[in-house]
Amino acid sequence: MGRAGRIVAVLAGVLVLVLVLAQLLLPGLAAGRISSRVGRYGSVRSVSVSAWPAVKLLWGKADSVHVDANSLSLTPAQTAALLWEARGADSLQVSAANVQEGTLRLSDARLSKHGSTLSAEALAGEASVRAALPEGLGVQLLRSEGGQVEVRASGRLFGVGASVDAVAGASEGKLVAHPLGLLVEGLRLTLFSDPHVYVQAVGASVQPGTPRTYRLTMRASLR
Repeated sequence: MGRAGRIVAVLAGVLVLVLVLAQLLLPGLAAGRISSRVGRYGSVRSVSVSAWPAVKLLWGKADSVHVDANSLSLTPAQTAALLWEARGADSLQVSAANVQEGTLRLSDARLSKHGSTLSAEALAGEASVRAALPEGLGVQLLRSEGGQVEVRASGRLFGVGASVDAVAGASEGKLVAHPLGLLVEGLRLTLFSDPHVYVQAVGASVQPGTPRTYRLTMRASLR
């Protein structure tokens, strides 16, 4: 082997060594960075990251990310920001035993991302729902179908007193609510809006058992 051949062989060996070290070290470093980022909002039990080749992590890409948290406390805007940061992961799985999402306390929360498609579900106790509402306002779940949730609100909603039926659902990527009725149908209340999270559908159902617990779901996509 000539001098040029030996140089090529050495360079190839160095390249292989670098790739091997990257495969061994970069996923752990990325997991630590994610744990620190999410940990600002609560207690994270574990984070795992996989990527092949691992060097693509340097460009914010990953094959899969799994996050398991004990408790988190975020605003909807902070949740949307974290999801946008994770847009480079082909697959994302997040689970949390307890989540304070704005004013609503949730349990057994799970979020999945596959490509740009998002799906989330969580449980909310009746007491938690009541505590998240303005004082004097109560809601009763009537039905959930077609990506919408219909409730009966008692108190003051949309400036109207007494009892009003209202529907919450997706509209142009936003989560909005509007009352039902000829005189108030045109009123709209935006519950969630973010330029990067396009809401597609929401759902709610009553879980068996007592005290009453609701299973809440949402489908969306990253834009």
